Amino acid sequence: MPFQPGSLTVSRVDADRWELVDALVYQGRRDRFVVPAGFRTDFATVPAPVRWLVPRFGTYTLAAILHDWLVTEGLATGAVTSRDADGIFRRVMRESGVPLLRRWLMWAGVRWGALFNERRRPGWLWSAPGVLAISLAAAPLVLPPAVLVLPALAVYALAERLVATVVPARREQLVLRM
Repeated sequence: MPFQPGSLTVSRVDADRWELVDALVYQGRRDRFVVPAGFRTDFATVPAPVRWLVPRFGTYTLAAILHDWLVTEGLATGAVTSRDADGIFRRVMRESGVPLLRRWLMWAGVRWGALFNERRRPGWLWSAPGVLAISLAAAPLVLPPAVLVLPALAVYALAERLVATVVPARREQLVLRM
């Protein structure tokens, strides 16, 4: 396992973000990265229409947290480029046992994300042929279910808003006791 022994311990920040309680240490053959305690993550950032295929957490969770750190702190400090961060993400997923198709789809997804992020865009053209090839090959498998899920999500969001006008949500504190 590329991550130093120990379990991932996080505390909930809000509905979508978590904070590391302890540092997450990745030790590869060439690289060593320490994601410090206190770092906030959303685990895998996955668009809702494809969460049926790639949930926000799974075998790739630790790689996703490392990737979040690399594309924020790693880029800010110049430790990695965006392209490097995405390549490390793919490599760490391989080392973590993520199946081949899923890791390449996830890599293509983060590269598409880089294209639409001004800070992460430099170097995107070098990856474009691979990203496009993977995207075109995956489209027949991924797009039909995503196209069906998208309208269903829109209808559900509308239903939630309508119900919320009648029965407003109460904000309650989530308390876990151990």
